[in-house]
Amino acid sequence: MAQERSNTAHFGFRDVPLGDKQAMVDDVFRSVARRYDLMNDLMSGGLHRAWKAAMISKLNPPRDPRAFVLLDLAGGTGDIAFRAAKAGGTGFRAIVCDINADMLGVGRERAAKKHLDDRVSFVEGNAESLSFADKSFDACTIAFGIRNVPRIDAALREIHRVLKPGGRFLCLEFSNVDMPGLDRLYELYSFKVIPELGRMVTGDAESYRYLVESIRKFPRPEAFATMMREAGFARTTWDVMSGGIVALHSGWRL
Repeated sequence: MAQERSNTAHFGFRDVPLGDKQAMVDDVFRSVARRYDLMNDLMSGGLHRAWKAAMISKLNPPRDPRAFVLLDLAGGTGDIAFRAAKAGGTGFRAIVCDINADMLGVGRERAAKKHLDDRVSFVEGNAESLSFADKSFDACTIAFGIRNVPRIDAALREIHRVLKPGGRFLCLEFSNVDMPGLDRLYELYSFKVIPELGRMVTGDAESYRYLVESIRKFPRPEAFATMMREAGFARTTWDVMSGGIVALHSGWRL
């Protein structure tokens, strides 16, 4: 199982002290916050929109006035929370929790422009040590963020803690392409094209080289599902999309 168990973390293909990883991740997202969503479109050819739509469809927030509170982790720009708010009814509320203040700043601006600042709020926090009370949320989502958490096992335990009994956890994350031919094309695109896109759009190729490398270090779906079960989640499942480029994981607090 790919899980942090020592004082050294695998940061991409480089080993760095575990205590330094969070600062390095913060630097990555601080440098790209304003153009993060643009880069998502360029890197995925717009496919990230379909992947996120699949997550919201599975979340299926109530469309009536029933209260429903979502915790969206590592979602600083608000993309998932805004999509969920649009899909939900008048009782829907979301808290976006992110460790990066720059990403949260972008999210707050967008919430105001979308007139969703009364339904979506933003809180700075660490997924490994959430400030929320036990059994506070009906659901928790995290999209393309769990792999950047230094201690994934600690974050999963915290997510389980803050969910209400019957609450659902949905995690959208890059996975492993297993289709012959596509795997080689994807590898070439990831390591040659994406960092160059980062350099042209944000002036920062190194941050996007890290993002690509971090994907390769993330556990395969079977191993991540085991980590979820060890954190207390039940009925853990996953669906792969786009030839295995991404996987949508699901688990419940029962």
